[in-house]
Amino acid sequence: MRNNLLTSLLARAALAVCLALGSASAFAQSYPQKPVRMLVGYSAGGGADALARLTAAKLSDALGQQVVVENRPGAGGTLAADALARATPDGYTLYFADTAILIAPSVYAKVSYDPVKSFSPVGGVCTLPLAIVANPAFPAKTVSELVAVLKADPGKYSYGSPGVGTVQHLAMELFKKRAGVELLQVPYKGAAPIVPDLISGQIPLAIISATPAMAQARAGKAIVIALTSPVKIAGAPDWPALADTFPGFDASPKLFLLAPMDTPASVITKLSETLKAALATADLQQALAKQGATSAYASPAALAAEIGEETQRWAELAKSLNIRLD
Repeated sequence: MRNNLLTSLLARAALAVCLALGSASAFAQSYPQKPVRMLVGYSAGGGADALARLTAAKLSDALGQQVVVENRPGAGGTLAADALARATPDGYTLYFADTAILIAPSVYAKVSYDPVKSFSPVGGVCTLPLAIVANPAFPAKTVSELVAVLKADPGKYSYGSPGVGTVQHLAMELFKKRAGVELLQVPYKGAAPIVPDLISGQIPLAIISATPAMAQARAGKAIVIALTSPVKIAGAPDWPALADTFPGFDASPKLFLLAPMDTPASVITKLSETLKAALATADLQQALAKQGATSAYASPAALAAEIGEETQRWAELAKSLNIRLD
C-alpha cells in the first residue's frame, strides 16, 4: 500500500514537472504577445535615450511586437531601476540600464534595489566612452601636457561634471588618483549645461559623453584630450585613451538590458538571443557608432558577472573618496 502511494506521488510530481516545463516552453514560443516596455532612466533626447530607441527599433522588428521606450528620468536612473524591480516578471517590462545604477547604492543613502539581486540580466548592449575635453584656450592638448599643467599648479583648475557621484565624477577622480594631480570638480545638474560653459570659457575642462564631445571637436569649439575607455570609437579613431598613458584605465559607462528578477529563463534566453542577433547587424553597429558608442554584447551569465564586479569596483572607489549623498 505504502509503495503504491509513493509511486503515485512520484508520478504526480513528474507530471507536474513536465507540465511546468511544457508551459514554460509554450510561453517562450508565444512571447511576446503584446508590446514590451523598455524603461530608460533619463529624459528623451539624451544619449542613453537615443541608444535605447535604436536598440528598441531592432528588437521590435525581430520580436514582431513593438518595444516601446518609456522615459523615467530622475535620481541617476534609480527611479527607473526601482520601477523595474517592482514590475511583474513576465518579460513585458525591461530596463535599458547603464553603469549609474551600479554606482548609486554606494553613493545614495537610500536605494530600494540591489544591482545584483533585484534583476535578471538579459544582455550587454554597448559601451559609451567618456571624453576629457578642454576649451581651445586651455594650455594642454595631450594627456602628458594635461598632467604637467595640473602638477605645475595644484588645485588651480576645475572641471565640469554632471554631478557628484556620477560615473563622470568617479572617472575623473580615478584619473586624478592615477595621475597624482589635483583638480576641482564643478558639479552641474545634469550634462546639458556643461558644454555651453566649456565653450564660453567659464570652465576650462569637462568630462562628457563621446557623442557631444565629437560634435564640439568637429566644430572646433573644444579639444578632446582623452577617452576614458581603452576601446577607441569609430567616429574618432585618432583620439587617445587614458589607458595609453595609464595601463588598465577603464571608467566608461556600459549600457545593458535588464528584466525583473524571476523573469522566466526561457524568456530571458529569447530576449538575449534576439539582442545578440540585432547587435551583430551592420546597420545597428553603424547607428551606435554615430552616437559614439561601441556595440558590446554580453550573455546573461557574462553580464551578471560583470554587474557584480563593477558594483564592487565602484563601491570601493566611492568609499575611498568618502562620497555619500542623502
